[in-house]
Amino acid sequence: MSYFSEIYGDPELSARAKQVLVYLHDRANKDGESWYAIGTMAKDLSLSRSTIKRALTELIRQGRVEKESRFRENGGCTSNQYRLREIESHD
Repeated sequence: MSYFSEIYGDPELSARAKQVLVYLHDRANKDGESWYAIGTMAKDLSLSRSTIKRALTELIRQGRVEKESRFRENGGCTSNQYRLREIESHD
């Protein structure tokens, strides 16, 4: 089964989580990592920041995405790093 067929066919993922997961996949580097800010994702997907946060929480809870907080040299927060996890086949 293809990566996207697995996402689209997963009845446990909400529509918002599927949309965010596909977005992260599309913008990830070769290691499956992306650093897009919640505001950027919200703007690009025409969703609210709250909806993006709920989708990310769902994806993290299901083990599809790992989140790593990142900080500037001065200790201030910057965008999180999101790493896509491999999808295990349910065949």
